[in-house]
Amino acid sequence: MFKRPLAVAVALLAAVIALAACGSSSGGGKHLTLVAYSTPQGVYEKLIPAFQATAAGKGVSFSQSYGPSGEQSRSVANGLHADVVNFSLEPDVERLVKAGLVSPSWNQDSTHGFVTNSVVVIMVRKGNPKHITGWSDLVKPGVQVVTPNPFTSGGARWNIMAGYGAQLKEGKSAAQAQAYLTELFHHVVSQDSSARNSLQTFTAGRGDALLGYENEAIAAKKKGADVEYVIPKDTILIQMPIAVLGSSKSAEEFMKYLLSSAGQQTWAANGYRPVISGVRGASSFPTPPGLFTIESLGGWKSATKQFFDPETGSVAKIEQSLGVSTAK
Repeated sequence: MFKRPLAVAVALLAAVIALAACGSSSGGGKHLTLVAYSTPQGVYEKLIPAFQATAAGKGVSFSQSYGPSGEQSRSVANGLHADVVNFSLEPDVERLVKAGLVSPSWNQDSTHGFVTNSVVVIMVRKGNPKHITGWSDLVKPGVQVVTPNPFTSGGARWNIMAGYGAQLKEGKSAAQAQAYLTELFHHVVSQDSSARNSLQTFTAGRGDALLGYENEAIAAKKKGADVEYVIPKDTILIQMPIAVLGSSKSAEEFMKYLLSSAGQQTWAANGYRPVISGVRGASSFPTPPGLFTIESLGGWKSATKQFFDPETGSVAKIEQSLGVSTAK
């Protein structure tokens, strides 16, 4: 007489176990894996606890992975688990779209898939002893430049497109702009794998100028590094993408928080330009008179083929002539 109730109880228990397993699985509700490029790690140390203090973030735990944007993207495409990705380049997200891991509509929202903005700046030694004020000063005799390797670092690609686009803004031809890049790379003395590693190389004393993110320069100054930075008159607007993988509600809520007024205020307080209006602190970021976007240079798809194709790209050819690896 007890057989049927016992069978029902066992079935119910199995269902409960299955639901529990789903809730704790990768992409499930209460544990999120964030895979990001190297520079925002310090900001996420503030953003994640702030999100966990909200009703939506209560009980959500995190795993985090940081590294060069391109390497991180390829790792996820090759099987590294992620619920949320924050890269420095749009093509690094598009790689995951092609892999079927991110929705093709990931950037069809009010911020076009971007979570933060920045600009390319030139970091210099305290007091600016080489009197560097713009792009032309980087190719003067005796000036040593630090920038990451563009075949591992998204930040490096932003630096290169900023330098190239600035030449066009100054009225130079595409051939002259390309010649500038060749000359610039002959002044580069260190190419680390990521923007963060290049900053460490520069603050350790290597080079006279570092090309990099404005937010990294602001953070370095706040930490007491003996550096200053120059915002070139002509420079590029850096737009960093974010995307959710799978259908985790917690991941969607986390991304929503990062784009909220509270989240964007934290980004701004840490040197990132907000992507929504009305954020306190946004007015402290000056707008360079010749600010341009990657779209004005044909977009990343075109730029990647022209400059960064490992076989035929113009930057790949420069690097190969200098004996620098273009392996991804």
